[in-house]
Amino acid sequence: MAQAQGGAQGWTPERSAAGNRNPWLIVGVLSLATFMEVLDTSIANVSLDHIAGGLAASRDQATWVLTSYLVANAIVIPISGWLSDVIGRKRYYMISVGLFTLASLACALAPSLAFLILARILQGIGGGGLAPSEQSFLADTFPPDKRGQAFAAYGVVVVVGPVLGPTLGGIITDNASWHWIFLINVPIGIASLLMVNALVIEPKVLEDERRERLKHGLKVDYVGFALIALGLGCLELFIERGEREDWFASNLIIATALISVLSLSLLIWWEVARKDPIIDLRLLGNRNFAITAAFMTTTGAVLFGTTTLIPQMLQEVLGYNATNAGLALTTGGIATLIAMPTVGQLIGRVDTRALLIPGLMMQALALWYMTGWNTGISYGDASMGRLISAVGLPFLFIPISTAAYVGIDPKKTNEVSALLNVARNLGGSIGIGISQAMLIQRSQFHQDRLTEGLNPLNPNYVDGLDRLGRMMGGAGDQGQIGQLYSQIQQQAKMLSYIDVFHGAMIFVLCVIPFGLILRQGRSPAGAGH
Repeated sequence: MAQAQGGAQGWTPERSAAGNRNPWLIVGVLSLATFMEVLDTSIANVSLDHIAGGLAASRDQATWVLTSYLVANAIVIPISGWLSDVIGRKRYYMISVGLFTLASLACALAPSLAFLILARILQGIGGGGLAPSEQSFLADTFPPDKRGQAFAAYGVVVVVGPVLGPTLGGIITDNASWHWIFLINVPIGIASLLMVNALVIEPKVLEDERRERLKHGLKVDYVGFALIALGLGCLELFIERGEREDWFASNLIIATALISVLSLSLLIWWEVARKDPIIDLRLLGNRNFAITAAFMTTTGAVLFGTTTLIPQMLQEVLGYNATNAGLALTTGGIATLIAMPTVGQLIGRVDTRALLIPGLMMQALALWYMTGWNTGISYGDASMGRLISAVGLPFLFIPISTAAYVGIDPKKTNEVSALLNVARNLGGSIGIGISQAMLIQRSQFHQDRLTEGLNPLNPNYVDGLDRLGRMMGGAGDQGQIGQLYSQIQQQAKMLSYIDVFHGAMIFVLCVIPFGLILRQGRSPAGAGH
């Protein structure tokens, strides 16, 4: 039966990257570079202050270390499928790993902020080719009835990496030097290159397809590439820099918004009309793939949004250091490790919707739990919120990754993997961008509301100051007012985080009904277009 289903979806072992070896060996080999790249996207966040101090830059200037990587990543990911087809998947993957490793070494040795930003751009270019290639390797190596288990093993790294990033980054920056957050990539990258070269093969059928593609010369869609670079690059800049530049009060943000909208609009028209596009947007005409891409965007927003918000809240509101704030997420990482294999076993045996919808409901439950937090929460309370969310993440990531390839020509696995990763990264950027904007706006709102009653004519205000003075051992009025204002700021920040969690919960609840129209991962090909 499994073989029949595999055949029905057009899968054949001739495209496998494992050859005669055990295909599970490929999962282990690919996971090494995956962990390195995914970890790097979150590990630098907690080290910005150290980087700024070490390179004599302001914190705002140091944020370009994050932005430059994300922009380069966003540009490369959508064209990674085309690059794999043209260069050869194994060859392109090894080039990506090598570039990422060398750029990591350059980041660690950077003598100035400008040099570090340039190295991060190169690192983003290398990193952008890793995840799409890896998912394509897995989709071609495993038959449809085993694909869920393969994505479960691979998903452990993809989901746990961002969770461990802040923890590892905090430990390194608190106990060593920020240079080490980049240096740790070098031995991992070298080991990955050696293992891929020795154990991963480039199937003959893929080489034949590449030669056929290049038989009449290399045709490069320069216009499509330019539109992707402008559209997604400016969109990433708009999301990442918008809050810092006061949104549309900034000419930079206005320009990036206009360029992004115009470029992406033209990109759709240009690529759909081309016979040999650099990014096959016609895949979105497959209803099932379009829905899975939308759900992957949601998953990215929830995963990266909460991974950023929780340690940030613990540091800003409750005074945790970077290490302890990151450790609060570790419980969630352990829960994900436990849940991943279980979900992998269920894929292909139960309806995809029976996994996806409970996964979304668990995210809504976790966010609802977080709306009950206050400035007196314990370490266990913070860990529990992340734990509920983390248990549900495998129920999203694995079914989405598996269902995305249903009804798609096996020759298009590179393009499918690329677009799926675009959705995940774009969702993450949007989730982080919107949540940060909401935090600032709601914090100001709550601070204004809380200070409305601070009037000397208000007897509650006078009585409160008097009680506060006695608690402070008879400190003067200025000391009392300063202490009161500090408490107001803390409460306003806490309320703003609760508002963001509440908004995210409503968003997830609105998305849940769309899971009902998703097709099962074991459906035959061809349907659902």
